[in-house]
Amino acid sequence: MVNQAFTVDLNKPLVFQVGHLGEAYEEWVHQPIVSKETPRFFANDIIEFLTRTAWWVIPLIWLPVVCWSVFSSAKIGLSPFQLATTVVGGLFMWTLMEYSLHRFLFHIKTKSYWANTLHYLIHGCHHKHPMDGLRLVFPPAATLILLVPFWNLIKFLAPASYAPGVFGGGLLGYVMYDCTHYYLHHGKPLKGVSHDLKRYHMNHHFRIQNKGFGITSTFWDRVFGTLPPHSSKKPS
Repeated sequence: MVNQAFTVDLNKPLVFQVGHLGEAYEEWVHQPIVSKETPRFFANDIIEFLTRTAWWVIPLIWLPVVCWSVFSSAKIGLSPFQLATTVVGGLFMWTLMEYSLHRFLFHIKTKSYWANTLHYLIHGCHHKHPMDGLRLVFPPAATLILLVPFWNLIKFLAPASYAPGVFGGGLLGYVMYDCTHYYLHHGKPLKGVSHDLKRYHMNHHFRIQNKGFGITSTFWDRVFGTLPPHSSKKPS
């Protein structure tokens, strides 16, 4: 049960409250409030503004960077086939990162004040308020910080001429991920792949939260055995 010694006041800024839940945080954060209202995180208006991002901001900001990165590899001298292979490789790398981050970082169990607070900011808020449309995609400022180690990793792993293309492919994968994630929560697909993915992701939120970590596909869940039981069956 939620810690009776502390109750989160939903009418006040949330971020610096949730840490006080201690071990009860894990249960509290997975009791979703299904509302499209955007809760307040911080008392400071500027910091609060930076936590809210409309979905269309993601492609608007990052697709030009994708194009520039891919063009950089083309300018260095990669052939069209090499360039396409490089971008696809970056996309594939992203799918594994998408799964790994979601499973091992976003769903890490916490109980200390600061661990709970940080987890809530990174992902817990999404499980508590799954229909909050302004906190479904990652804020660009935070993404920029994370892109630095991602770029350095690619430079370490890939030849110099391939690195920008791989980076562009990975960043394209991220854009597809965030836009897909938003659509799975707020779109209304009636059939096909998008319908199946929506059901699969809603299952992760409302039924089996320790399974179904993929967003854009179920591939890595199948590989690592974290596919929710009913997701392996054809929808009726």
